[in-house]
Amino acid sequence: MEKELVSIVVPVYNSEKFIKETINSIKQQTYENWELLLVNDCSTDNSEKIINEQKNKDSRIKLISLEKNSGAAISRNTGIKEAKGKYIAFIDSDDLWKKDKLEKQIKFMEENDYEFTFTSYEFADENGKGNGKIVNVPEKINYKQALKNTTIWTSTVIFNVDKLGKDLISMPNVRRGQDTATWWKVLKTGVYAYGLTENLSLYRRSNETLSSNKITALKRTWNLYRNVEKLPLFQSLYNFCWYCFNAVRRRV
Repeated sequence: MEKELVSIVVPVYNSEKFIKETINSIKQQTYENWELLLVNDCSTDNSEKIINEQKNKDSRIKLISLEKNSGAAISRNTGIKEAKGKYIAFIDSDDLWKKDKLEKQIKFMEENDYEFTFTSYEFADENGKGNGKIVNVPEKINYKQALKNTTIWTSTVIFNVDKLGKDLISMPNVRRGQDTATWWKVLKTGVYAYGLTENLSLYRRSNETLSSNKITALKRTWNLYRNVEKLPLFQSLYNFCWYCFNAVRRRV
């Protein structure tokens, strides 16, 4: 029996430093029935050249070029529209997958008939080397819990498109936090996200940007509460305090 097609969506903007490594981590997957949709958001570096070189070596790799710089939300939505798979997976252009990531996660979904899953992951340095700090995810999470705990990392998410539909998983057009807003949008319908408590991805972080990233993350999450979810002030403050607590706990 042939395995179901998995469409992997990657927004790309000036990713020449890491994109080849990310592509290679996908090419090395033990689960081989995938298509890789790389959406180039008007990169000004050698990202497109690197992608074309990889595309010429593997017909499963596809390049989609946007006409103007539009941000990650529109890039991902463009990939979602073009996707042909029963499953849609996401990975950022600098992150890495363990070679059995798709194999284990798709099996997890099919054996349990899940429509939305995510996995544990490990923080990595700029060279893609794991630092041993693994974020272990809950077995399942609902909308109210997800507001307090942004544990769902983009590069670990897989959706069953047949069950959820492309409209539901399309991302709101906000420059930052569109992925988290999407998880909330799906969970708000009553769906649960189910966690595979196994480290299958590497989340690459640059030491130079860690401090600024933390400040950006705080602003982004507060904006999501108030301007995307339209939560009242007290409810926003309540969830924000829990978000900060859980974010610190993930990193210690």
